[in-house]
Amino acid sequence: MLFDFFIKGENMFSKYKPTWMLEAIYQITPEQLEKQGVKAILADLDNTLIAWDNPNGTEELRAWLATMAAAKIPVIVVSNNNHDRVAKALTALNLDFIARALKPFPRGINQALTRLNLPKEAVIMVGDQIMTDIKSAHSAGVRSVLVKPVIATDSWKTQFNRLLERRIMKYLLAKNPEMKWQGELK
Repeated sequence: MLFDFFIKGENMFSKYKPTWMLEAIYQITPEQLEKQGVKAILADLDNTLIAWDNPNGTEELRAWLATMAAAKIPVIVVSNNNHDRVAKALTALNLDFIARALKPFPRGINQALTRLNLPKEAVIMVGDQIMTDIKSAHSAGVRSVLVKPVIATDSWKTQFNRLLERRIMKYLLAKNPEMKWQGELK
């Protein structure tokens, strides 16, 4: 019986294991995406693209988005925030988005896949939370990229998830020594 618990626990936690781990979304290049067969990026909004408390974004973000646009790689934001919040945050960035994505469920990712008209294998989901972004990606059958949060603080809604995430990451790192922060998708 105890053995069954560990097997189920390991399977349960595998849904939170990212395909890749990068320091920041800005490290992803069109060349890396081409090698992986990726034609589009789904990205979380808060603490992945922009700081949750500063919707203006950075020059680095704008340069990265321009690089993706030049390579004809669409970036769609998949956020649990409401439509007005996401629309306001993305006004200056001119990005398509799915609001009220209901992550960790696959709903928002599936909507984005339909909009893109691409197979799951051609899309990645990038986010800073394993409890929502990574789990929803795996629930939808999409590869995932975990990035470090843009800033060290979180909104009050995210702080509880971070506590649970630390425990899950500790378990995942102990069971998967190959899980390391990298500088590129490989």
